[in-house]
Amino acid sequence: MRFALTILLWLFTTVALAVAVPTAWTQTHVVDVNGYAALARQAAGNPELQTAVASELATRATLLINQRGYRVDSGRVHNVAVGYTAGPDFPSQFADANRLAHDWMFTGAHAQSEGDQWVVDLAGMLKDSAFASLLAAYRVQVPDTVRVPVTVSTPKALQPGELRLLAKWGPWATIGVTALAGIGALLTLASARSRGRALAGLGISALLVGAAGWVGIEVARHAINDTLNDTAGDIRRIADVMVGQARASLHHWLDLSLAAGAALVVLGVSAALLGGLRK
Repeated sequence: MRFALTILLWLFTTVALAVAVPTAWTQTHVVDVNGYAALARQAAGNPELQTAVASELATRATLLINQRGYRVDSGRVHNVAVGYTAGPDFPSQFADANRLAHDWMFTGAHAQSEGDQWVVDLAGMLKDSAFASLLAAYRVQVPDTVRVPVTVSTPKALQPGELRLLAKWGPWATIGVTALAGIGALLTLASARSRGRALAGLGISALLVGAAGWVGIEVARHAINDTLNDTAGDIRRIADVMVGQARASLHHWLDLSLAAGAALVVLGVSAALLGGLRK
């Protein structure tokens, strides 16, 4: 009876941990605006993303100059944009631009002025000192907003503020499933006849969760690619890098789960062997 209870508690803990790890990662790096901005800041160091953003900024800067009735060498504008994205100010400003896209999804902010279009605002980047002399030469004043659509057409499933409930209840859900996993682990240890074997069993749970997570990410690739098909051009290239950064971050969490699981297995087996020697 005690053995059966321990097995049930172990299964409960494994399932709870399998839910807790991706839920905690999603809350930390996607739902939380500061975490999402931090993810964007890290992605800003990727040369491919810098190239794509430079291309988009060059296009917008050229358009602003053309609207003033001037013609400008596109190569000159592109070189300025490339220098900016390689500079120290770009990561933080790119993160700020991504806050607007995040707010659109999770709060519905900025939707009134743009209808249902999902956008990012490039005005902060174009107002950087790197563009100042170029734009001043053509008497261009950057408007308060330079909004660029993220998607070619907004999917019906993706509407302003669609994820508002997730932003509201996500932190509580994360706390809840994490607490359940912790309680399950403690109860598993308490009910087991051998603490060492129970500890090793919890290590196996962490190993299973880490391995399953890696498999889940690979399976989800197709669905993610379908979503990215709603973007195009430079925005698609930027989105590819952002998704890659998110994938690498989740992989890191899963690697930590695998490492923790391996450590618990070693610790549990060692404890069980020491307990056997004492007997």
